[in-house]
Amino acid sequence: MFDTPDLDRFIIFFIYLFIFNRIKPVFCCDTAETLLSPDFEPSLPVSEKSNPLTRDLDRASPGRIVQMLQACDAQMFQEDSGGIYQRLLSEGVVKTVMEVAKRVEIILKGPEEGAIVLSGCGTSGRLAFLASAFNRELRRLDRQPVYSYVIAGGDRLVCEGGVDSVCEGKKQVLFIGISCGLSAPFVAGQLDFCLRRPEVYTPVLIGFNPATQARSDPIPGCSFTFLSVVRRLQERAETRDAFLLNPAVGPEAVSGSSRMKGGSATKILLEAVLSAAHAAAFSGVLQHMRTYEEAFQRTYTHSEEIAALVEKDKRKFREDIRGFINGGYSSLNNNEGPLSDLGPEFLISHEDFLRLVLPGLTDRDTVVLLYSDADNLSQVVATARRVREKTRGVHDAVHQLYFSLSLSLCLSLYQQWELSTKLVLNAVSTGAHVLKGKVFRNYMVDVQVTNSKLYGRAARLLQTFSLKTSKKKNAQIWIFYSVCSLIKWTDVQNAMLSFHLLIKNRKKL
Repeated sequence: MFDTPDLDRFIIFFIYLFIFNRIKPVFCCDTAETLLSPDFEPSLPVSEKSNPLTRDLDRASPGRIVQMLQACDAQMFQEDSGGIYQRLLSEGVVKTVMEVAKRVEIILKGPEEGAIVLSGCGTSGRLAFLASAFNRELRRLDRQPVYSYVIAGGDRLVCEGGVDSVCEGKKQVLFIGISCGLSAPFVAGQLDFCLRRPEVYTPVLIGFNPATQARSDPIPGCSFTFLSVVRRLQERAETRDAFLLNPAVGPEAVSGSSRMKGGSATKILLEAVLSAAHAAAFSGVLQHMRTYEEAFQRTYTHSEEIAALVEKDKRKFREDIRGFINGGYSSLNNNEGPLSDLGPEFLISHEDFLRLVLPGLTDRDTVVLLYSDADNLSQVVATARRVREKTRGVHDAVHQLYFSLSLSLCLSLYQQWELSTKLVLNAVSTGAHVLKGKVFRNYMVDVQVTNSKLYGRAARLLQTFSLKTSKKKNAQIWIFYSVCSLIKWTDVQNAMLSFHLLIKNRKKL
């Protein structure tokens, strides 16, 4: 659940239509070294490889989908077997986590002159926003907040910048850039900025590809690539003036869908770093990171309940998904404040749900209430009753809190709840995409080609599934221009990528 310690009356409503079947939880993981081997799909970085565990994902029953996703998530916690890549719980990764935590602790002790900036695009940016909630703990302790987040596109992408702008006047800045595939130009530019100002900035990069697999494609308007930035960062890492956290977690269940394992592993690393720095008596980073493995295991012991919940509504599948939080933007505490003026999809409070969504609910809709037993249960019950008057598709997922726990353990427990909820929502949203026909084998095929990463992925799919060279070329022309005979292949081949994307985006308009 997207819970935080100071939101003691916190409810989230998600309107989902889930389609699952009852299953028996099964642990069936291929060996990590097989999936991560350079000989397996050698032309692709790990984050873009297909996962053999989900090769028949598009033909799986709803219950089998959950089973496959469980096996893929389990790969995050596989032990280091001495292979060529470090794992999430490897000694080297844990050591780097502790070193970064020490840098955080230094800034916590001198907040007037220091800052910690977390940045990313898409899911990575949303996780940066979520981690910045550690400011709430500092405020509770009457300490000065030190965390800022930067997300590509601004706060509107938290619901649906530059580094220097949030660090003005600071003499010591720890910048944590997140790019699961070591590919985002937005993050590369910020890392380059930090590397050119070592007197102020200490850059940290979080991703899940080997450094050699960082994207080498030219970045328009820049003299560097992501790969060249990573190489410079590695040189600085030798003197501990920069840090690279890039454990391998294996290919995603849906090829390239880094919001899943990549997002979960990002959350684990960020919270391990920040929790270690915040807790003076914190005795072991590795032990803390293993609590997330326990959260993973506990989550999937409820696979049958998740499957049964969704099985009830499998005939109601729709694409509309909305989320609401008790307190709305005042609880969200985002940089730009309320975004309600941007449109109805940015109305996110409990009251907005009751006013705008509840009256129009029918039996085609499902409402899932996510809460803990520390929340206002009478409010949850009252809302559930009102929803039940409109639809039979009302369900709940509750996390239990043991009140004898210390504050530090409670914070850890909240973080485990968040990971557990993320795993569940990953499973149901991915299952919905599969059952909607948006996945072929384990490749997402219904994709808007809006950036270089997706362009490359689309081109690879065409090359993989088109048998004849001429068909590959025609298909690639068709996907961008909706014509086959009027454009020469050589013109397409020689045009810059930015031109292709411009044409594609103009078509959408």
